[in-house]
Amino acid sequence: QVQLVESGGGLVQAGGSLRLSCAASGRTFSVYGMGWFRQAPGKEREFVAAYDWTGGGSYYADSVKGRFTISRDNAKSTVYLQMNSLKPEDTAVYYCAASRRNSGLDLRMNYDYWGQGTQVTVSS
Repeated sequence: QVQLVESGGGLVQAGGSLRLSCAASGRTFSVYGMGWFRQAPGKEREFVAAYDWTGGGSYYADSVKGRFTISRDNAKSTVYLQMNSLKPEDTAVYYCAASRRNSGLDLRMNYDYWGQGTQVTVSS
């Protein structure tokens, strides 16, 4: 099993920045990719960004490209999501997820472990 703990959410004004963290523990050797998804009230959970731990590639939803950056700290088994130029439409619960695959990381179905989520609220 892999446990994921997110932190860093909060309330920020439009145009501001937040950095989310996701610390992985347990059988992390089985993880080949990690990603961030978000879910706004009344909407489906959607892909935000992912990082391929084997090849080092990163992937982003079109809605966050150029504003969000995903990165990894190998020593800490932690993945980060730096969110800049935040907009009110970025308001959602953000979930960290870990996958035993290194492809198809934009699909919810390819993730095996999920964190509990952290709220991000962007005020206008």
